[in-house]
Amino acid sequence: MLRAGFGGVLKVVSHRTGLLSRQTTGRMATFERVLSNNQAAEELLASLREEFKALKNEKAAARIEELKVENAALRQQVEAARSKLIALEVQNGKPQIAVPGQVDTTPAVTVKVEAKQEAAAKPAKQADDAKPPKEKKPKKEKPAADSKPGAAVEEPPIDVGRLDMRVGKIVEVSRHPDADSLYLEKIDCGESAPRTVISGLVKFVPIEEMKDRYCVVLCNLKPAKMRGILSEAMVMCASTPEKVEILAPPEGSVPGDLVHVEGYPRVPDAVMNPKKKIFETVAPDLRTNGELVACYKDSTFVVPGKGPVKAQSLKNVNVK
Repeated sequence: MLRAGFGGVLKVVSHRTGLLSRQTTGRMATFERVLSNNQAAEELLASLREEFKALKNEKAAARIEELKVENAALRQQVEAARSKLIALEVQNGKPQIAVPGQVDTTPAVTVKVEAKQEAAAKPAKQADDAKPPKEKKPKKEKPAADSKPGAAVEEPPIDVGRLDMRVGKIVEVSRHPDADSLYLEKIDCGESAPRTVISGLVKFVPIEEMKDRYCVVLCNLKPAKMRGILSEAMVMCASTPEKVEILAPPEGSVPGDLVHVEGYPRVPDAVMNPKKKIFETVAPDLRTNGELVACYKDSTFVVPGKGPVKAQSLKNVNVK
């Protein structure tokens, strides 16, 4: 009886031991899976951190390049404003004095200092010759003829900096009532009212692609009538005899943004004098390059902080 009872106890213990062993094995497997999953999660997090770091560095580099372009444009504006200020001071007879140790980077300006004005007006001729004569003051030399205000200022060179190019948006477009090949457009150039512009683009650009389109507008041509309607600007295009494409400003541009050409200070005339043929002189060097970017010689058109001006598909062709 005791042996039988003891044997039963052994069977129960053995059974429970097997259960405990299986449970332990199962828990170990679960624990190992948890460890494996945790390791995989850590590896994924490390990979994501590296990707985020790379994206952050790339974004920072892109922003640095944007700031470089923007700073270069601002330097050009400051230099142009400084040149204008010096020209106005010279025009009003104010002499320019160089600061010791400072390199003068302004354009050469011929300065001629006017002679000092007489300290007082000459006394009126005495009516009574009997009075004792007064002591006469020495006469001052008269200023030279070429020292009059405005005579000493040299005109800026004729280059692309004399062109007033801005970003515009075509807000209205229709056919010219008296010319089948012309569009009549209203273009917002960031001013108080849109400009009226006549463009010969009917054969090249469908009218549905004109409305609400952003473009580059030459704003300081002398206004001229075209078939009875005054055109106040010109839409800049890349062109061949067979194809014409409107130049596209960079994404993010708004009406009124100024278009700069790298390396050329922006000093546009209010209105270009047709007799000086400024645009005619500059136009032969306006082209797109192999990357579709509009250029003057080898310098690119840019909207500072936003990017270059481009054509859609025309490479190495004239811009006008």
